[in-house]
Amino acid sequence: MASGIFTKPWPYLALLLAHMIWGGNFVVAKVTLQEFPTYTLAFLRFALASLFLAPFFLAETRKIKIDKKDFPKLTLIGVLIITLNIAFFFTGIQKTTAINASVLTLVIPMLSVLLGWLFLKEKVYLINLAGIFAGLMGALIIVGVPKAIFGEASSQSLIGNFLIILASVVWVTGAIISRQMLQKYSSLTVVAFAFLIGMITFFPLAAFEYIENPGWTNRITLVGLLGLLYMTMLSSVSAYFLFEWGLAKTNIITANLFQYIEPFVATTLAVLILSESLSIDFAIGAILIAVGVFLGTFAKEAHHRHHKAHRI
Repeated sequence: MASGIFTKPWPYLALLLAHMIWGGNFVVAKVTLQEFPTYTLAFLRFALASLFLAPFFLAETRKIKIDKKDFPKLTLIGVLIITLNIAFFFTGIQKTTAINASVLTLVIPMLSVLLGWLFLKEKVYLINLAGIFAGLMGALIIVGVPKAIFGEASSQSLIGNFLIILASVVWVTGAIISRQMLQKYSSLTVVAFAFLIGMITFFPLAAFEYIENPGWTNRITLVGLLGLLYMTMLSSVSAYFLFEWGLAKTNIITANLFQYIEPFVATTLAVLILSESLSIDFAIGAILIAVGVFLGTFAKEAHHRHHKAHRI
């Protein structure tokens, strides 16, 4: 990998930029949700992204038609990695910090290994399980479980942190289900279909929000519009193509390694823009998660099949 970075740096720069965009998304989402209703923002994001991806999606389906019997599974993937994932993430990040949310999403690769072992019978070593245990303990510390036991935790942040974890769980479940579909269809086809499902499922919720409070449009500022544009054109579309191009020139393990810069980007921006601060509990939990990620996924790689970790 090291020699490749110096001889052919562009794919690595593309991967770096994609994950930096996804890292910034934690702060952008938190800021933008101060102006947009939760499900309305989700609907607009995926409606615009679907509109942009439509020509590419139609071009793909001309090459390989989607089999009607695959529609239920593709729909389920969309509900998991878009509808439920984004609903839990948006609701959760309004109740917790962007710093906590970005680090808690690092449980995704560990959950992927754990669920692959439990449901797909993938081979996992004892050291991987020890790492997963350490990482999950770190996540519980950041979530605030120890403080909750002694009655010191904020109920708002506790709920928010758990929703971020839940978002990761449904995302990993959708990613595991998508493996079969990705053997048959391109990543673009699966992602674009998922975006379409997200747009459809969020529409009635967005409509209800408008009926309940039609005046929300009056508080939208340039900051909110730029936030929506960032999440749509950068996080959902540009970062996707950067990741796919970088992946095509490298490999999935190398591509996924770059995801660990996301918390650093999110933390830096959260401190500078949102004035968030780091706590001792957070530092301990983050260290345990970092150790857990390494031991759980890289210390002794077995037969776990890495998947494309799009943050969307």
